[in-house]
Amino acid sequence: MAAHPLTNAPNTAPQPTPARVIVTKVFVRGLKVDAWIGVYDHEHGRQQPLVIDVELDVAASHCEALGDTVNYETILQAAQAIAAEGHIDLVETFAERLAQASFADSRVTRARVRVEKPLALAPHAAAAGVEITAVRG
Repeated sequence: MAAHPLTNAPNTAPQPTPARVIVTKVFVRGLKVDAWIGVYDHEHGRQQPLVIDVELDVAASHCEALGDTVNYETILQAAQAIAAEGHIDLVETFAERLAQASFADSRVTRARVRVEKPLALAPHAAAAGVEITAVRG
């Protein structure tokens, strides 16, 4: 019988059941992307910086290799692809498209996407934007 590691006494206590991971959260914070975005005339024809946070709930456990989970580089690639598609009027639209792109991986069950426009209310505010939560199904 193995000894208890702290007391060196025989370990007779029942062994705990190993924890089971039920959700893995994959996230990216502070992702910077330049996008053609905005509804006002002065926003058309020029890019503006966006700062994006994404949090994904992933049905994955016991991740030992990159293929076992969602690669967060796909979040960067999706945000860049959406920005490259052309002008978008609303940050809400950008956020929804990014959330939908996240569901391309069938293991993603929930996506929280926050999109900030740092220049929207400058110099009166650090940023303005939107945060959405989308669920699969």
